[in-house]
Amino acid sequence: MTVLAVFRSRSQTLDFLSRLRNAGVPSQAVNTPREAGVGCGISAKFDDSFMNRARAILDQYPYSSFSGFLSGTQYYGK
Repeated sequence: MTVLAVFRSRSQTLDFLSRLRNAGVPSQAVNTPREAGVGCGISAKFDDSFMNRARAILDQYPYSSFSGFLSGTQYYGK
């Protein structure tokens, strides 16, 4: 299943994407769906099988604009 990491900052989204890719996570920038109700317009999209790597990056680099994860129709805040 696809997961979106939602941020309030475009630059932090792009930085997170770069770190995901450096960690071997296939990912891409996508438009943030309205259902998220937050964000800068773009989110980081990746497969949920890489959630542990994504969380490790978020733990190591505490992005101030990170809002949460969107998976399907479920939104999971920080």
